[in-house]
Amino acid sequence: MASSVISPAPTSSFINNKKDLGSFCFSSTSQFSVNKCKKLAVSKKIVSVMAPQQSERRPATTGSVKNAMTLTEKIFARASEKPQLSPGDNVWVNVDILMTHDVCGPGSFGIFKKEFGENAKVWDREKIVIIPDHYIFTSDERANRNVDILRDFCMEQNIKYFYDIKDLGNFKANPDYKGVCHIALAQEGHCRPGEVLLGTDSHTCTAGAFGQFATGIGNTDAGFILGTGKVLLKVPPTLRFVLDGEMPDYLLAKDLILQIIGEISVAGATYKSMEFVGTTVERLSMEERMTLCNMVVEAGGKNGVVPADGTTFKYLEDKTSLPYEPVYSDEKASFLSEYRFDISKLEPLVAKPHSPDNRALARECKDVKIDRVYIGSCTGGKTEDFLAAAKVFLASGKKVKVPTFLVPATQKVWMDVYTLPVPGSGGKTCSQIFEEAGCDTPASPSCGACLGGPKDTYARMNEPMVCVSTTNRNFPGRMGHKEGQIYLASPYTAAASALTGYVTDPREFLE
Repeated sequence: MASSVISPAPTSSFINNKKDLGSFCFSSTSQFSVNKCKKLAVSKKIVSVMAPQQSERRPATTGSVKNAMTLTEKIFARASEKPQLSPGDNVWVNVDILMTHDVCGPGSFGIFKKEFGENAKVWDREKIVIIPDHYIFTSDERANRNVDILRDFCMEQNIKYFYDIKDLGNFKANPDYKGVCHIALAQEGHCRPGEVLLGTDSHTCTAGAFGQFATGIGNTDAGFILGTGKVLLKVPPTLRFVLDGEMPDYLLAKDLILQIIGEISVAGATYKSMEFVGTTVERLSMEERMTLCNMVVEAGGKNGVVPADGTTFKYLEDKTSLPYEPVYSDEKASFLSEYRFDISKLEPLVAKPHSPDNRALARECKDVKIDRVYIGSCTGGKTEDFLAAAKVFLASGKKVKVPTFLVPATQKVWMDVYTLPVPGSGGKTCSQIFEEAGCDTPASPSCGACLGGPKDTYARMNEPMVCVSTTNRNFPGRMGHKEGQIYLASPYTAAASALTGYVTDPREFLE
Protein backbone atom coordinates (compact mmCIF):
# COMPACT_ATOMS: atom_id res chain seq x y z
CA MET A 1 0.00 0.00 0.00
CA ALA A 2 2.93 2.34 -0.52
CA SER A 3 1.55 4.05 -3.60
CA SER A 4 -0.75 7.05 -3.43
CA VAL A 5 -2.97 5.66 -6.15
CA ILE A 6 -3.30 1.94 -6.79
CA SER A 7 -5.72 0.57 -9.32
CA PRO A 8 -7.74 -2.37 -8.04
CA ALA A 9 -7.85 -5.64 -9.93
CA PRO A 10 -10.57 -5.83 -12.60
CA THR A 11 -12.56 -8.27 -10.48
CA SER A 12 -12.40 -6.11 -7.37
CA SER A 13 -15.64 -4.83 -5.87
CA PHE A 14 -13.79 -1.84 -4.39
CA ILE A 15 -13.12 1.65 -5.71
CA ASN A 16 -10.09 3.90 -5.88
CA ASN A 17 -10.72 7.61 -5.68
CA LYS A 18 -8.25 10.43 -5.10
CA LYS A 19 -9.58 13.73 -3.81
CA ASP A 20 -7.69 17.04 -3.76
CA LEU A 21 -7.50 18.61 -0.29
CA GLY A 22 -6.07 21.88 -1.53
CA SER A 23 -9.15 23.82 -0.52
CA PHE A 24 -8.39 23.11 3.10
CA CYS A 25 -4.69 23.38 3.80
CA PHE A 26 -2.81 21.92 0.87
CA SER A 27 -2.09 23.24 -2.59
CA SER A 28 -3.72 21.53 -5.54
CA THR A 29 -0.52 19.52 -6.02
CA SER A 30 -0.58 18.29 -2.43
CA GLN A 31 0.09 14.60 -1.97
CA PHE A 32 -2.33 13.15 0.54
CA SER A 33 -4.06 9.83 0.21
CA VAL A 34 -5.49 7.04 2.23
CA ASN A 35 -5.62 3.46 1.06
CA LYS A 36 -8.35 1.63 2.88
CA CYS A 37 -10.41 -1.51 2.49
CA LYS A 38 -14.03 -0.33 2.25
CA LYS A 39 -17.26 -1.27 0.49
CA LEU A 40 -18.61 0.81 -2.39
CA ALA A 41 -21.32 2.26 -0.17
CA VAL A 42 -18.79 4.09 1.98
CA SER A 43 -19.04 7.89 2.31
CA LYS A 44 -17.47 9.95 -0.48
CA LYS A 45 -15.34 11.67 2.16
CA ILE A 46 -12.83 8.86 1.76
CA VAL A 47 -9.85 10.23 -0.11
CA SER A 48 -8.70 7.01 -1.72
CA VAL A 49 -10.16 3.56 -1.36
CA MET A 50 -8.82 0.20 -2.48
CA ALA A 51 -8.90 -3.50 -1.84
CA PRO A 52 -5.76 -4.74 -0.10
CA GLN A 53 -3.66 -7.06 -2.19
CA GLN A 54 -4.02 -10.59 -0.84
CA SER A 55 -1.32 -13.15 -1.45
CA GLU A 56 -2.32 -16.79 -1.57
CA ARG A 57 -1.57 -18.56 1.69
CA ARG A 58 -0.06 -21.97 0.98
CA PRO A 59 0.36 -24.77 3.53
CA ALA A 60 3.80 -24.82 5.13
CA THR A 61 6.00 -27.78 4.36
CA THR A 62 7.70 -27.55 7.74
CA GLY A 63 6.59 -25.75 10.87
CA SER A 64 3.93 -23.05 11.06
CA VAL A 65 3.13 -20.39 8.49
CA LYS A 66 4.89 -17.09 9.33
CA ASN A 67 3.35 -13.85 8.13
CA ALA A 68 4.96 -10.44 8.12
CA MET A 69 4.15 -8.33 11.19
CA THR A 70 3.93 -4.66 12.05
CA LEU A 71 6.08 -3.05 14.72
CA THR A 72 3.30 -3.20 17.31
CA GLU A 73 2.47 -6.82 16.46
CA LYS A 74 6.14 -7.74 16.93
CA ILE A 75 6.25 -6.14 20.36
CA PHE A 76 3.11 -8.04 21.35
CA ALA A 77 4.60 -11.29 20.04
CA ARG A 78 7.80 -10.83 22.02
CA ALA A 79 5.99 -9.77 25.19
CA SER A 80 3.58 -12.73 24.97
CA GLU A 81 6.32 -15.19 23.96
CA LYS A 82 4.49 -16.05 20.77
CA PRO A 83 6.20 -16.59 17.39
CA GLN A 84 3.34 -15.05 15.43
CA LEU A 85 0.37 -12.79 16.13
CA SER A 86 -2.34 -11.11 14.09
CA PRO A 87 -4.76 -8.26 14.82
CA GLY A 88 -7.61 -9.46 17.00
CA ASP A 89 -5.57 -12.06 18.87
CA ASN A 90 -5.98 -11.93 22.66
CA VAL A 91 -2.74 -12.61 24.51
CA TRP A 92 -1.24 -12.37 27.98
CA VAL A 93 1.48 -9.75 27.79
CA ASN A 94 4.48 -9.43 30.10
CA VAL A 95 4.75 -5.80 31.19
CA ASP A 96 8.15 -4.08 31.29
CA ILE A 97 7.08 -0.89 33.09
CA LEU A 98 3.92 0.01 34.99
CA MET A 99 3.37 3.69 35.80
CA THR A 100 0.73 5.26 37.99
CA HIS A 101 0.21 8.69 39.57
CA ASP A 102 -1.64 10.48 42.36
CA VAL A 103 -5.06 10.35 40.69
CA CYS A 104 -5.18 6.62 39.89
CA GLY A 105 -2.52 5.16 42.17
CA PRO A 106 -4.66 4.93 45.33
CA GLY A 107 -7.43 3.10 43.48
CA SER A 108 -4.99 0.73 41.82
CA PHE A 109 -3.34 -0.07 45.16
CA GLY A 110 -6.74 -0.73 46.71
CA ILE A 111 -7.63 -3.24 44.01
CA PHE A 112 -4.22 -4.91 44.36
CA LYS A 113 -4.69 -5.38 48.10
CA LYS A 114 -8.27 -6.56 47.72
CA GLU A 115 -7.41 -9.21 45.15
CA PHE A 116 -3.97 -10.31 46.29
CA GLY A 117 -4.17 -9.69 50.04
CA GLU A 118 -3.28 -6.94 52.48
CA ASN A 119 0.25 -8.28 52.88
CA ALA A 120 0.88 -9.13 49.22
CA LYS A 121 4.05 -7.95 47.51
CA VAL A 122 4.21 -6.45 44.03
CA TRP A 123 5.59 -8.57 41.22
CA ASP A 124 8.72 -6.45 40.68
CA ARG A 125 9.52 -3.34 42.72
CA GLU A 126 11.97 -2.09 40.05
CA LYS A 127 9.46 -2.16 37.20
CA ILE A 128 6.89 0.05 38.91
CA VAL A 129 7.19 3.84 38.52
CA ILE A 130 5.11 6.10 40.78
CA ILE A 131 4.91 9.77 39.77
CA PRO A 132 2.75 12.34 41.60
CA ASP A 133 1.95 15.06 39.08
CA HIS A 134 -1.75 15.89 38.65
CA TYR A 135 -3.16 17.64 41.72
CA ILE A 136 -0.02 18.66 43.59
CA PHE A 137 0.16 22.38 44.32
CA THR A 138 -3.22 22.71 45.98
CA SER A 139 -4.64 23.03 49.48
CA ASP A 140 -7.28 20.43 48.69
CA GLU A 141 -6.98 17.85 51.48
CA ARG A 142 -8.19 14.92 49.40
CA ALA A 143 -5.67 15.68 46.68
CA ASN A 144 -2.90 15.94 49.27
CA ARG A 145 -4.04 12.66 50.82
CA ASN A 146 -3.64 10.90 47.48
CA VAL A 147 0.07 11.72 47.48
CA ASP A 148 0.32 10.43 51.07
CA ILE A 149 -1.23 7.13 49.94
CA LEU A 150 1.38 6.85 47.17
CA ARG A 151 4.15 7.44 49.69
CA ASP A 152 2.83 4.87 52.17
CA PHE A 153 2.49 2.21 49.48
CA CYS A 154 5.96 2.85 48.08
CA MET A 155 7.53 2.60 51.54
CA GLU A 156 5.61 -0.59 52.27
CA GLN A 157 6.59 -2.17 48.94
CA ASN A 158 10.09 -0.66 48.76
CA ILE A 159 9.33 0.74 45.29
CA LYS A 160 12.59 1.86 43.68
CA TYR A 161 11.19 4.60 41.45
CA PHE A 162 8.97 6.89 43.49
CA TYR A 163 9.35 10.56 42.63
CA ASP A 164 8.07 12.03 45.87
CA ILE A 165 7.17 15.58 46.88
CA LYS A 166 6.70 16.73 50.48
CA ASP A 167 7.32 20.48 50.47
CA LEU A 168 4.52 21.94 48.36
CA GLY A 169 5.68 25.48 49.02
CA ASN A 170 8.96 25.05 47.15
CA PHE A 171 9.16 22.27 44.60
CA LYS A 172 12.92 22.77 44.28
CA ALA A 173 13.28 21.53 47.86
CA ASN A 174 12.14 18.11 46.62
CA PRO A 175 15.00 16.70 44.51
CA ASP A 176 13.07 13.50 43.81
CA TYR A 177 10.01 15.30 42.48
CA LYS A 178 9.82 15.38 38.70
CA GLY A 179 6.44 16.60 37.41
CA VAL A 180 4.30 15.41 34.50
CA CYS A 181 4.58 11.62 34.36
CA HIS A 182 4.82 11.21 30.58
CA ILE A 183 7.75 13.61 30.27
CA ALA A 184 9.42 12.35 33.43
CA LEU A 185 9.25 8.75 32.18
CA ALA A 186 11.36 9.75 29.18
CA GLN A 187 13.76 12.00 31.07
CA GLU A 188 14.41 9.38 33.74
CA GLY A 189 15.15 6.58 31.27
CA HIS A 190 12.03 4.45 31.68
CA CYS A 191 11.21 4.52 27.95
CA ARG A 192 13.01 1.95 25.80
CA PRO A 193 12.48 0.62 22.26
CA GLY A 194 10.73 -2.74 21.91
CA GLU A 195 9.27 -2.75 25.42
CA VAL A 196 5.75 -2.63 26.86
CA LEU A 197 5.00 0.40 29.05
CA LEU A 198 1.53 0.73 30.58
CA GLY A 199 0.21 3.54 32.73
CA THR A 200 -2.99 4.61 34.46
CA ASP A 201 -3.28 7.68 32.25
CA SER A 202 -4.61 7.91 28.72
CA HIS A 203 -1.61 9.88 27.49
CA THR A 204 0.81 7.09 28.37
CA CYS A 205 0.82 6.63 24.58
CA THR A 206 3.41 9.46 24.53
CA ALA A 207 6.16 6.87 25.13
CA GLY A 208 5.45 5.29 21.76
CA ALA A 209 7.85 7.91 20.40
CA PHE A 210 10.61 5.59 21.57
CA GLY A 211 9.52 2.68 19.39
CA GLN A 212 7.74 0.85 22.19
CA PHE A 213 4.16 -0.16 22.90
CA ALA A 214 2.69 2.29 25.40
CA THR A 215 -0.94 2.79 26.30
CA GLY A 216 -3.23 3.85 29.11
CA ILE A 217 -5.05 1.33 31.29
CA GLY A 218 -7.62 1.43 34.09
CA ASN A 219 -7.14 0.91 37.81
CA THR A 220 -8.38 -2.70 37.69
CA ASP A 221 -5.80 -3.73 35.10
CA ALA A 222 -3.13 -1.83 37.01
CA GLY A 223 -4.06 -3.64 40.23
CA PHE A 224 -3.72 -6.98 38.44
CA ILE A 225 -0.37 -6.01 36.91
CA LEU A 226 0.95 -4.96 40.33
CA GLY A 227 0.44 -8.53 41.46
CA THR A 228 1.38 -10.48 38.34
CA GLY A 229 3.30 -8.33 35.87
CA LYS A 230 0.88 -9.44 33.16
CA VAL A 231 -2.23 -8.17 31.42
CA LEU A 232 -4.59 -9.53 28.78
CA LEU A 233 -4.55 -7.40 25.63
CA LYS A 234 -5.99 -7.65 22.14
CA VAL A 235 -3.53 -7.11 19.29
CA PRO A 236 -4.60 -3.92 17.47
CA PRO A 237 -4.53 -3.49 13.69
CA THR A 238 -2.17 -0.75 12.50
CA LEU A 239 -2.83 2.46 10.61
CA ARG A 240 0.29 3.81 8.92
CA PHE A 241 0.87 7.54 8.51
CA VAL A 242 3.56 8.52 6.02
CA LEU A 243 4.63 12.13 6.56
CA ASP A 244 7.02 13.41 3.91
CA GLY A 245 8.37 16.80 2.87
CA GLU A 246 10.37 19.51 4.55
CA MET A 247 8.48 20.94 7.51
CA PRO A 248 8.18 24.75 7.31
CA ASP A 249 9.79 26.76 10.11
CA TYR A 250 6.38 27.92 11.36
CA LEU A 251 5.07 24.41 12.01
CA LEU A 252 5.51 22.06 14.97
CA ALA A 253 4.50 18.47 15.61
CA LYS A 254 1.30 19.73 17.26
CA ASP A 255 0.18 20.96 13.83
CA LEU A 256 0.90 17.54 12.35
CA ILE A 257 -1.18 15.61 14.85
CA LEU A 258 -4.04 18.14 14.71
CA GLN A 259 -4.06 17.66 10.93
CA ILE A 260 -4.21 13.87 11.30
CA ILE A 261 -6.95 13.93 13.94
CA GLY A 262 -8.92 16.42 11.86
CA GLU A 263 -8.63 14.06 8.90
CA ILE A 264 -9.65 10.78 10.58
CA SER A 265 -11.78 12.18 13.47
CA VAL A 266 -11.68 11.46 17.20
CA ALA A 267 -12.97 7.94 16.49
CA GLY A 268 -10.89 7.24 13.39
CA ALA A 269 -8.27 5.12 15.12
CA THR A 270 -10.40 3.44 17.78
CA TYR A 271 -8.42 0.49 19.19
CA LYS A 272 -5.85 0.80 16.45
CA SER A 273 -2.12 1.36 16.46
CA MET A 274 -0.94 4.52 14.70
CA GLU A 275 2.54 4.13 13.20
CA PHE A 276 4.33 7.30 12.03
CA VAL A 277 7.02 7.12 9.34
CA GLY A 278 8.41 9.26 6.53
CA THR A 279 11.14 11.81 5.99
CA THR A 280 9.37 14.45 8.09
CA VAL A 281 9.10 12.11 11.08
CA GLU A 282 12.73 11.05 10.72
CA ARG A 283 13.80 14.69 11.11
CA LEU A 284 11.72 15.32 14.23
CA SER A 285 13.44 15.55 17.61
CA MET A 286 12.45 13.14 20.37
CA GLU A 287 10.31 15.76 22.09
CA GLU A 288 8.46 16.48 18.86
CA ARG A 289 7.92 12.76 18.30
CA MET A 290 6.50 12.62 21.81
CA THR A 291 4.01 15.34 20.87
CA LEU A 292 2.98 13.33 17.81
CA CYS A 293 2.37 10.14 19.80
CA ASN A 294 0.87 11.97 22.78
CA MET A 295 -2.38 12.81 21.01
CA VAL A 296 -3.12 9.51 19.25
CA VAL A 297 -5.59 8.80 22.04
CA GLU A 298 -7.52 11.89 20.91
CA ALA A 299 -8.10 9.95 17.68
CA GLY A 300 -9.22 6.90 19.67
CA GLY A 301 -5.88 5.16 19.10
CA LYS A 302 -4.71 2.29 21.26
CA ASN A 303 -1.13 3.39 20.82
CA GLY A 304 1.12 5.50 18.65
CA VAL A 305 4.61 4.51 17.62
CA VAL A 306 7.63 5.93 15.83
CA PRO A 307 10.30 3.42 14.74
CA ALA A 308 13.47 3.84 16.80
CA ASP A 309 16.47 5.29 14.96
CA GLY A 310 19.67 7.22 15.60
CA THR A 311 17.74 10.11 17.15
CA THR A 312 16.18 7.70 19.65
CA PHE A 313 19.44 6.00 20.52
CA LYS A 314 21.24 9.32 20.97
CA TYR A 315 18.55 10.54 23.38
CA LEU A 316 18.81 7.35 25.42
CA GLU A 317 22.61 7.37 25.73
CA ASP A 318 22.64 9.14 29.08
CA LYS A 319 19.17 8.03 30.19
CA THR A 320 19.38 4.26 30.64
CA SER A 321 22.00 1.55 30.98
CA LEU A 322 19.52 -1.28 30.55
CA PRO A 323 19.72 -3.25 27.29
CA TYR A 324 16.91 -2.92 24.78
CA GLU A 325 16.15 -4.35 21.36
CA PRO A 326 14.19 -2.26 18.85
CA VAL A 327 11.83 -3.89 16.38
CA TYR A 328 10.49 -2.65 13.07
CA SER A 329 7.59 -3.38 10.77
CA ASP A 330 8.32 -5.99 8.12
CA GLU A 331 8.43 -4.76 4.55
CA LYS A 332 5.38 -6.85 3.69
CA ALA A 333 3.48 -6.16 6.92
CA SER A 334 -0.25 -5.61 6.50
CA PHE A 335 -1.62 -2.20 7.47
CA LEU A 336 -5.34 -1.59 7.82
CA SER A 337 -4.92 1.79 6.11
CA GLU A 338 -2.12 4.02 4.92
CA TYR A 339 -2.34 7.82 4.93
CA ARG A 340 0.15 10.05 3.13
CA PHE A 341 0.80 13.74 3.76
CA ASP A 342 3.01 16.31 2.06
CA ILE A 343 3.92 18.35 5.14
CA SER A 344 5.60 21.10 3.12
CA LYS A 345 2.12 22.32 2.12
CA LEU A 346 0.61 22.31 5.62
CA GLU A 347 -0.38 25.55 7.38
CA PRO A 348 -0.60 26.28 11.14
CA LEU A 349 -3.73 24.72 12.63
CA VAL A 350 -5.97 24.91 15.66
CA ALA A 351 -8.68 22.63 17.01
CA LYS A 352 -11.72 24.77 17.79
CA PRO A 353 -14.06 24.05 20.71
CA HIS A 354 -15.16 21.52 21.70
CA SER A 355 -13.32 18.63 20.06
CA PRO A 356 -9.72 17.87 19.03
CA ASP A 357 -10.94 17.00 15.53
CA ASN A 358 -12.65 20.37 15.01
CA ARG A 359 -9.75 21.40 12.80
CA ALA A 360 -9.31 24.84 11.26
CA LEU A 361 -6.53 26.96 9.85
CA ALA A 362 -5.22 29.40 12.44
CA ARG A 363 -5.62 32.23 9.93
CA GLU A 364 -9.29 31.39 9.52
CA CYS A 365 -9.84 32.13 13.22
CA LYS A 366 -8.18 35.55 13.26
CA ASP A 367 -11.38 37.25 14.44
CA VAL A 368 -11.70 35.06 17.54
CA LYS A 369 -10.95 37.26 20.55
CA ILE A 370 -9.30 35.41 23.43
CA ASP A 371 -8.98 35.97 27.17
CA ARG A 372 -5.82 34.04 27.94
CA VAL A 373 -3.07 31.72 26.70
CA TYR A 374 -1.84 28.56 28.43
CA ILE A 375 1.49 26.91 27.56
CA GLY A 376 2.13 23.64 29.36
CA SER A 377 1.07 19.96 29.82
CA CYS A 378 2.49 16.67 28.58
CA THR A 379 1.65 17.83 25.06
CA GLY A 380 3.01 21.37 25.07
CA GLY A 381 5.08 21.88 28.23
CA LYS A 382 8.41 20.39 27.19
CA THR A 383 11.70 22.28 26.84
CA GLU A 384 11.39 22.65 23.08
CA ASP A 385 7.83 23.92 23.45
CA PHE A 386 9.01 26.80 25.62
CA LEU A 387 11.93 27.50 23.29
CA ALA A 388 9.41 27.71 20.44
CA ALA A 389 7.19 30.15 22.34
CA ALA A 390 10.22 32.25 23.27
CA LYS A 391 11.23 32.36 19.60
CA VAL A 392 7.91 34.02 18.70
CA PHE A 393 8.10 36.52 21.56
CA LEU A 394 11.69 37.35 20.64
CA ALA A 395 10.85 37.84 16.96
CA SER A 396 7.96 40.17 17.78
CA GLY A 397 9.67 42.37 20.35
CA LYS A 398 6.19 43.06 21.73
CA LYS A 399 4.35 42.44 24.98
CA VAL A 400 1.45 40.02 25.39
CA LYS A 401 -2.06 41.45 25.37
CA VAL A 402 -3.70 38.71 27.45
CA PRO A 403 -2.60 36.81 30.57
CA THR A 404 -0.14 34.14 29.45
CA PHE A 405 0.41 31.22 31.80
CA LEU A 406 3.53 29.06 31.62
CA VAL A 407 3.63 25.63 33.30
CA PRO A 408 6.81 23.60 32.67
CA ALA A 409 6.10 19.87 32.58
CA THR A 410 8.95 18.80 34.84
CA GLN A 411 11.58 20.16 37.16
CA LYS A 412 14.18 19.66 34.42
CA VAL A 413 12.09 21.65 31.95
CA TRP A 414 11.72 24.40 34.56
CA MET A 415 15.51 24.53 34.92
CA ASP A 416 15.93 24.64 31.15
CA VAL A 417 13.54 27.60 30.95
CA TYR A 418 15.82 29.49 33.33
CA THR A 419 19.20 28.37 32.00
CA LEU A 420 19.17 27.46 28.29
CA PRO A 421 19.91 30.34 25.91
CA VAL A 422 17.36 30.84 23.15
CA PRO A 423 19.02 30.64 19.70
CA GLY A 424 19.44 34.08 18.16
CA SER A 425 18.72 35.91 21.42
CA GLY A 426 22.25 36.94 22.29
CA GLY A 427 22.30 34.61 25.28
CA LYS A 428 18.88 35.35 26.75
CA THR A 429 16.99 32.50 28.39
CA CYS A 430 13.33 31.67 27.91
CA SER A 431 12.53 33.09 31.34
CA GLN A 432 14.12 36.44 30.45
CA ILE A 433 12.23 36.64 27.17
CA PHE A 434 8.97 35.67 28.87
CA GLU A 435 9.47 38.36 31.49
CA GLU A 436 10.19 41.01 28.85
CA ALA A 437 7.04 39.94 26.99
CA GLY A 438 4.92 40.34 30.13
CA CYS A 439 4.06 36.67 30.65
CA ASP A 440 3.30 35.20 34.06
CA THR A 441 6.30 33.80 35.93
CA PRO A 442 6.79 30.10 35.04
CA ALA A 443 4.85 28.04 37.57
CA SER A 444 5.79 24.96 39.56
CA PRO A 445 6.02 21.93 37.27
CA SER A 446 2.91 19.75 37.17
CA CYS A 447 -0.10 18.92 35.02
CA GLY A 448 -1.44 22.30 36.13
CA ALA A 449 -4.83 23.31 34.76
CA CYS A 450 -4.89 20.84 31.87
CA LEU A 451 -7.39 18.59 33.65
CA GLY A 452 -9.02 21.41 35.59
CA GLY A 453 -8.30 20.14 39.08
CA PRO A 454 -9.18 21.72 42.43
CA LYS A 455 -10.40 25.32 42.25
CA ASP A 456 -7.11 26.71 43.57
CA THR A 457 -5.12 25.07 40.75
CA TYR A 458 -2.83 27.56 39.02
CA ALA A 459 -4.34 28.99 35.80
CA ARG A 460 -7.58 27.02 36.16
CA MET A 461 -10.50 28.62 34.33
CA ASN A 462 -12.97 29.31 37.12
CA GLU A 463 -15.25 31.38 34.89
CA PRO A 464 -16.22 31.28 31.20
CA MET A 465 -13.20 32.26 29.11
CA VAL A 466 -11.69 31.77 25.69
CA CYS A 467 -8.23 30.21 25.89
CA VAL A 468 -5.61 29.23 23.34
CA SER A 469 -3.81 26.27 24.85
CA THR A 470 -0.99 23.87 24.02
CA THR A 471 -2.82 21.09 25.87
CA ASN A 472 -4.53 18.09 24.26
CA ARG A 473 -8.28 18.26 24.95
CA ASN A 474 -10.86 21.00 24.59
CA PHE A 475 -14.04 19.32 25.79
CA PRO A 476 -16.44 21.41 27.92
CA GLY A 477 -15.02 21.80 31.42
CA ARG A 478 -11.64 20.38 30.50
CA MET A 479 -9.57 23.23 31.98
CA GLY A 480 -12.09 24.20 34.62
CA HIS A 481 -15.29 25.96 33.70
CA LYS A 482 -17.87 23.98 31.72
CA GLU A 483 -18.59 27.02 29.53
CA GLY A 484 -14.94 27.70 28.77
CA GLN A 485 -13.81 27.63 25.13
CA ILE A 486 -10.43 26.10 24.36
CA TYR A 487 -8.55 26.40 21.07
CA LEU A 488 -5.83 23.74 20.90
CA ALA A 489 -2.68 24.99 19.20
CA SER A 490 1.07 24.66 18.90
CA PRO A 491 3.38 26.74 21.12
CA TYR A 492 4.07 28.93 18.07
CA THR A 493 0.39 29.68 17.55
CA ALA A 494 -0.24 30.07 21.28
CA ALA A 495 2.55 32.63 21.63
CA ALA A 496 1.43 34.54 18.54
CA SER A 497 -2.12 34.64 19.90
CA ALA A 498 -0.88 35.98 23.23
CA LEU A 499 0.72 38.91 21.41
CA THR A 500 -2.45 39.95 19.59
CA GLY A 501 -5.28 38.92 21.88
CA TYR A 502 -6.82 36.94 19.01
CA VAL A 503 -6.21 33.48 17.54
CA THR A 504 -3.21 34.24 15.35
CA ASP A 505 -1.21 32.47 12.65
CA PRO A 506 2.42 32.47 13.89
CA ARG A 507 3.64 33.42 10.42
CA GLU A 508 2.66 36.96 11.35
CA PHE A 509 5.81 37.02 13.49
CA LEU A 510 7.99 34.24 12.08
CA GLU A 511 8.12 35.21 8.41
